[in-house]
Amino acid sequence: MGRLELVTGGARSGKSAFAERRAAALSGRAGIAADGNVTYIATAVPIDDEMTDRIARHRARRPVGWRTVEAPDALASAVTAACATPGVVLVDCLAVWATNRLIALGDPDALGADPHAWWREVDVLEAALAAELTAICDTACAGPADVILVTNEVGFGLVPPTPLGRAYRDLLGRCTQLVAGRADAVHLVVAGIALDLKQAAAAAPGGFDA
Repeated sequence: MGRLELVTGGARSGKSAFAERRAAALSGRAGIAADGNVTYIATAVPIDDEMTDRIARHRARRPVGWRTVEAPDALASAVTAACATPGVVLVDCLAVWATNRLIALGDPDALGADPHAWWREVDVLEAALAAELTAICDTACAGPADVILVTNEVGFGLVPPTPLGRAYRDLLGRCTQLVAGRADAVHLVVAGIALDLKQAAAAAPGGFDA
């Protein structure tokens, strides 16, 4: 059985770098070299120069032996394929993947759309993302590969002023909770330092209440 881990944190918290170190460590635990059988599933799309530069910096940081798969949309099928053999699968990140899918619905303010109809579309999208994430968790728990999912922590800031921003916060927050409930470890990264939330909660008085 594989191991499922979730890495969350705010922007520029160091979560991606930590997740990459975890991938190397889990690869070594499985008897594979740190630059060996690791599949990096990227969800970002180079839509502008800034994103293109960010993607390039992420690529430059990864070991040359890691395999990269681009999956900005169909994430579950990419994870399933990568988990067919022993190794480590690192998905970076769920936040960008959810953004890609949400943006496809359009901005209701710009579209002048019926807000009630648009929010119903968001509900349908959330159900679809939850189903895909459930399938990913099932694959991770049953297959021979360890899976690390990276996400953004969206609950620490102000309430977004736009419907699109609020939909993103709510959708990603609930999706993150779904994965966290299934994960063997949940790492919160702040200022480059990671705390295993499940381990900390289990050690607290009263234990961990899922």
